[in-house]
Amino acid sequence: MFKKLQIVFNFFIIFLISVSISKAELLEPNSKINPSEVVKIQLLGLQKNDDGFIDSGIEQTWNFAHPNNKKATGPLEKFKSMIKGNNYQMMIDHLSHTITQVTGGDSWVQFEVIILDKEKIYHKFSWQVEKYTEDGPLKDCWLTTMVSSPIPLGSSI
Repeated sequence: MFKKLQIVFNFFIIFLISVSISKAELLEPNSKINPSEVVKIQLLGLQKNDDGFIDSGIEQTWNFAHPNNKKATGPLEKFKSMIKGNNYQMMIDHLSHTITQVTGGDSWVQFEVIILDKEKIYHKFSWQVEKYTEDGPLKDCWLTTMVSSPIPLGSSI
C-alpha cells in the first residue's frame, strides 16, 4: 500500500514539475516586442491552444492583454470561457491567419486579422494594441486593448 502511495505521489510531483516548466515557456510582454508581433504571438498561441498544456494558447493571449482589457474580460477563468464561447471559439486551433496593419499612431495600432477556422470558414476581426504608458514592468509594452466580434466571410471552398 505504501509503495502505491509513493508511486502516485511521485507521479503527481512529476506532473506538477512538467506543468510549471510548460507554463514558464509562455512569452511575457517586453518593450522590444513590436505591435504586429504581439498579435502574432497571441494568434499562434490560439492556433496551437493545447500545445504545452491545456489552454496554453489562451493563457498566452491573456499575458498580452492590456490591464484595462483584463479588468473587463477577467479573471483568467472567465477569459477562457469567453474565448471558448460562441464569439471567439473559431480562434482556437484555427488553420491559418493573416495580420494586416490598418491604421495607428505613436501609442496605438489597429490590425485586420483574418482567421481560417477548423471548418474552413474565414472570419475577420479588428484587433487593437496600445503601448502601456504607466510605470511598472509593463511600461512601453504593446498590449491588446480590443478584439472585435468576428465577421464571417464565408467558406474557403
